[in-house]
Amino acid sequence: MSNFAGIEDQYAQLDSASILLQSIPYDGTSTWGKGADKGFAAFLDAAENMELYDIETNSEVYRKGVHILPEITENRSPELVFKTVYESTKKLLDEHDKFFTFFGGEHSISIGIIKAFYEKYPKLTVLQLDAHTDLRPEYLGTPYNHACALYDASLHTNLIQVGIRSMDIDENKYLNRDKCYFAEDMFYDKSWVDESLEQIKGPVYITVDLDVFDPGILPGTGTPEPGGMRWNQTIHYLKRVFQEKNVVGFDIVELAPIEGNKVSEFLASKLYYKMLSYKFKYHGK
Repeated sequence: MSNFAGIEDQYAQLDSASILLQSIPYDGTSTWGKGADKGFAAFLDAAENMELYDIETNSEVYRKGVHILPEITENRSPELVFKTVYESTKKLLDEHDKFFTFFGGEHSISIGIIKAFYEKYPKLTVLQLDAHTDLRPEYLGTPYNHACALYDASLHTNLIQVGIRSMDIDENKYLNRDKCYFAEDMFYDKSWVDESLEQIKGPVYITVDLDVFDPGILPGTGTPEPGGMRWNQTIHYLKRVFQEKNVVGFDIVELAPIEGNKVSEFLASKLYYKMLSYKFKYHGK
């Protein structure tokens, strides 16, 4: 596997890198569009064709070092994936003083990651950018389905949900509407930015399901929903989060590449790099 964005080896070593990147290419419970298991390879290919100078932050964050960890290959069952991801993430948090980033795979990979994070950070806020609430306690016979990705977080963390525009009626009983920002409301009323930021307390873990974006700018995802967020709206909000809060890690999930159309993976690589640029511009070591 090549280095992230084709960076020189001196910036990709485990010992010296400030950033760890964990690939979890699992796509076992997705129920419609498949292909998230191919997302990381497409993401890396796009990153190699991305400029590494970020104009907005006047920085080259790759110089902080980005090390790609061996991918997690477990895929035999949702339960085993959860267990493996949880134990791997817990070990990473115990052994390394780094900034942790993760790339799916489908959204179920976040369940084990978030559990490890809220055990380390008991007052954790989870900020979810997503088209779907993902609050089912169980789906298709398992609590580790992609449709259940944030249910456990809703019980154990301060969960803030942004960009939502699709859910099952039964999820209403698990939804905190005071901390959920629906895409349609966000379009007409900009107060959601300050209101949501006020609700973010303590250390923050961000989980980005790429279907939060409008399919007009990111079609390559398993369940594209109309009416999603746009690029500048999203990065403006994330900039505020990184400026004002202590972000301790993030994941990006649900990239399902479309053959012959590289728009989605290029946006994903730019988003990843932009989030790193914000982190190390405002709170980097």
